[in-house]
Amino acid sequence: MRLDQLSGVIAFIKVAETRSFTRAAAELGVAPPSLSEAVRALEARLGVRLLNRTTRSVGLTEAGAAYLDRVRPAAEEIQTAGTALKEAKDHPAGLLRLNVPWIAGPMLMEALATPFLAAYPDVRLDIVFDDNFVDLAAEGFDAGIRIGELLDRDMIALRVSEPLRMTVLASPSYLARRGTPKRPADLAGHDCIAYRFASTRVVASWEFIIEGRDVAFTPEPRLAANTMSFAASMAAQGAGLAFLAEQLVVEALRAGTLVKVLEAYCPTYEPLHLYYPSRRLAPPKLRAFLDFVRTARLDRS
Repeated sequence: MRLDQLSGVIAFIKVAETRSFTRAAAELGVAPPSLSEAVRALEARLGVRLLNRTTRSVGLTEAGAAYLDRVRPAAEEIQTAGTALKEAKDHPAGLLRLNVPWIAGPMLMEALATPFLAAYPDVRLDIVFDDNFVDLAAEGFDAGIRIGELLDRDMIALRVSEPLRMTVLASPSYLARRGTPKRPADLAGHDCIAYRFASTRVVASWEFIIEGRDVAFTPEPRLAANTMSFAASMAAQGAGLAFLAEQLVVEALRAGTLVKVLEAYCPTYEPLHLYYPSRRLAPPKLRAFLDFVRTARLDRS
């Protein structure tokens, strides 16, 4: 590779992302003619046209789209490596963006966020609660939290919880009024409080183990919400039955405002894991959070 080829690659990526030589030049802080010349030189070296140019628009050729898919990850690695070197090794700083499911709020982040920020005053936290999988790199997240069995194999993962013990819950007043279900089939005659995915509007199924088989029950909810903490609160107030991780309602179970039913049929899911792409060099702010979570888990064990 000639010494000036990397500049051409970076110029091409920025033009492809912005679909504009003018905007790309502004973001890179260079003159538009210089940017255009860098892209033309890259095309000449490769012997193929990467961009279709008109007076009004810029678009990728088929070859350009394929080339972009190959070179953009490498360019991101170079940028990440440079950022990591600029940050002080023993002084994590900057914005740490995490994408986590709703369940991780009460189970993990509510206990960790304040002491972590106190330990690292130059780090800022941006936590997005979202039960849908996202492309961490494309959406600008440093890491995410999900159930371990759902993670891709190219992710580096750190276990951050115990296995999730699922259970059906209700208040004593509801069970006294409506009776206690003895088997999953009895749920059809009960008021159910369901979790509904905000983006798809789909109601989450309740999963049971019956005679060694996994059986899914999709409730026709009397009440639905997209936060599990709200479902737990409504169940404690007697609105119906909810299907939740036991770890979310420890205090309510201890206080007796919620009781478990159908325990013999309820499954256990894999633990929550903190994960990030294996091809990325973890910056100091993320390494600090990983170490903090490890220490917190050891202190609780």
